[in-house]
Amino acid sequence: MIYIMLFLRYLGGISLKEQIKYCLFMIQVVFDNNTILTFDKKMMQKTEARILIVDDDLDVLVSAQMFLKQLYTVVQVSPRPANIPHLLEEQRFDVVLLDMNFNKGKNDGTEGIYWLNKILDIDPATVVIFITAFGGVDLAVKSIKNGAFDFIEKPWKNDKLLGIIHAALQLRKSKSETEKYKSRHDLLKRDLNSHFSEIIGQSLAMKKVFDVVEKVAKTDAEVLILGENGTGKEMIAREIHRLSDRDEEPFVKIDLGSIHENLFESELFGHVKGAFTGAEENRVGRMEVATGGTLFLDEIGNLTPSMQVKLLSAIQNRKIVRIGSNQEIPIDIHLVCATNMSLYDMVPKREFREDLLYRINTVEIRIPPLRERTGDIPLLLEYFLGLYQNKYKKKPFRVTKSTLTQLEKYPWPGNVRELQHAVERAVILSDGNSLNFMNFATGNTYQSQAYSNEDDLNINEMEKRLILRAISRNKGNITRAAADLGIARTALYRRLEKHDI
Repeated sequence: MIYIMLFLRYLGGISLKEQIKYCLFMIQVVFDNNTILTFDKKMMQKTEARILIVDDDLDVLVSAQMFLKQLYTVVQVSPRPANIPHLLEEQRFDVVLLDMNFNKGKNDGTEGIYWLNKILDIDPATVVIFITAFGGVDLAVKSIKNGAFDFIEKPWKNDKLLGIIHAALQLRKSKSETEKYKSRHDLLKRDLNSHFSEIIGQSLAMKKVFDVVEKVAKTDAEVLILGENGTGKEMIAREIHRLSDRDEEPFVKIDLGSIHENLFESELFGHVKGAFTGAEENRVGRMEVATGGTLFLDEIGNLTPSMQVKLLSAIQNRKIVRIGSNQEIPIDIHLVCATNMSLYDMVPKREFREDLLYRINTVEIRIPPLRERTGDIPLLLEYFLGLYQNKYKKKPFRVTKSTLTQLEKYPWPGNVRELQHAVERAVILSDGNSLNFMNFATGNTYQSQAYSNEDDLNINEMEKRLILRAISRNKGNITRAAADLGIARTALYRRLEKHDI
């Protein structure tokens, strides 16, 4: 009783007579169709939900709040619709119960629809239920067409009100999940565009690759990408997806080299609950997930013969069957495969099926190793330096021309990936503002440089090779390298500077 009187005063203050009237009214609220509703606070667990009630009828506000606050965590009321923008800015409401008419003489619902639009402008995920004393099919249809979830007439039955609110909360949950999915999808798409939209390379070899990528991206032709480790096969696959008409759909990657044969079918085709020990629930396979989009099968050369047969059947028929089920599931995918292995050499040895090879390589793209496109090294170096200078908050570095020449001569067996890691390491470990070849060098690069041009008898070149060999033998340790050479550490540093190592 005290709560009700305080609440009524909060609404703006009314006479004692009116307060008594509302108190008597609230005593009557617990009766609904001659059924007494009891609420045991200890026994009842409230549903997590935020509900806002906007109505100029104080009877509705008081009775609805007193009833619903027993069931939901937050139930807020307002007799004035002008408060709606402020209330929605303060917190998000899952459901809004909104009167359709506020001014006397108005019963066409235009006021309610006006505020409905305001609510949906502020938070499109909010679910609005209209309440009115002037019901009618036409008005109900009009309100729902304008975006309302449902329509309830005054006076309502409590069970009907709860049913509508429950359904509205389910819709709100669905909207929130959709919103989360869309945000995640947009984030992934931005990430895809930012990292893979510009593959660095201006060499003739890479221009030929780009030309094929642009042409094949507009088709559903199967693509086989060949190239050594670290050349960027996955980046090319993602670029094909980004440029295709399927770019709004999933890009699903499967590393076939990391999948155990026993898990192959479950991973690709999925399984039903109880299909095998440990299958405690249904699982959708990667091929089914990729439907509508692009399926990228990386390291396809690692498939065993039995796995190749199962994959070939799925690709040919464009249908899969989950383990433990007999139901065929159609798939619609753009298939892109990649490998660093020579599939053509594997066919005569019966290590790779010839029919599968010709099924997956309608269009073949060979990515050249970095040693075949050394003209791209300056561009890649500039890009990676900028990337890691920003990441590690370092000042811009200067790379000498002779250092660049040495980097171009190095064969880079790990290709672009090795260059990227070498640049990151150089940026992390360097204190000055200039980078020389030694900053980028590892044991492999020292050794490569140390044994190059062995027939060159120039004294300076021989000294340089000897220094590099000593550094390589000692895994980059300058002190031990100087000891092996029989000179002081400071003397070795002078020679390193002299030879721009």
